[in-house]
Amino acid sequence: MKAYVFPGQGAQFTGMGKDLYETSALAAALFEKANEILGFRITDIMFEGTAEELKETKVTQPAVFLHSVILAKTLGEDFKPEMVAGHSLGEFSALVANGTLSFEDGLKLVSQRALAMQKACEITPSTMAAVLGLADNIVEEVCASIDGVVVAANYNCPGQLVISGETTAVEKACEAMKAAGAKRALILPVGGAFHSPMMEPAREELAAAIEATTFSAPICPVYQNVTANAVSDANEIKKNLIIQLTAPVKWTQSVQQMIADGATLFTEVGPGKVLAGLINKIDKEAVTANA
Repeated sequence: MKAYVFPGQGAQFTGMGKDLYETSALAAALFEKANEILGFRITDIMFEGTAEELKETKVTQPAVFLHSVILAKTLGEDFKPEMVAGHSLGEFSALVANGTLSFEDGLKLVSQRALAMQKACEITPSTMAAVLGLADNIVEEVCASIDGVVVAANYNCPGQLVISGETTAVEKACEAMKAAGAKRALILPVGGAFHSPMMEPAREELAAAIEATTFSAPICPVYQNVTANAVSDANEIKKNLIIQLTAPVKWTQSVQQMIADGATLFTEVGPGKVLAGLINKIDKEAVTANA
């Protein structure tokens, strides 16, 4: 079975999408429509901007979403997903790809998500850190032992788990992780504590926008970050998407479930090859490709 996977924030690079714009009339029209919807020329930043400009959350999230979704649309008849999944932000790309969301609604929600997260990041000093070389349950136990807010946020692959929370709590957790035998525990260059309780104000804001958006029956199941299971019911997809901002990304579990359900080829659609790398670490036998 063909599985298509969509990357999240962090996959961006200067020049992303420019070749699509220049070689496909469909892609160019969709990029121009995106500029109109967003009210600024995101294409200028994507194609010519600096890495610093691309790193702004309000730019990064729509940019990665657009690259993924427009690339999928240019595949035409070749694009026949039997299952989809996206990492964090990538779940929105996956939901456009499987027909749950329209291109326009997906982009509006991603833009609102980015602005809501930016605001939440400014309320309390918060951050994320990558922990390498520890079992998931040890990471969870260490987080639970720390004073303050720090939780497991991204289950990326065995031996790679990202934690998230208040800056002081994350720093303390990093020291405790090293003491518990982690190969590395390093603070990430991110604007805040994504997929943690620190995102509650953003979740509330985004929930209203999601509730007001039409979700259609998908052409194939999406394996959502929150449950790591196949979901085809539009209302359930909506509910899980609202929870996603404050809940962990169960990427390892999602990929394992997709394989158990018959996935034979994982095609990454979007900038970079981060997910293909993670999938190969989750299952050495997995076959991966890039669109």
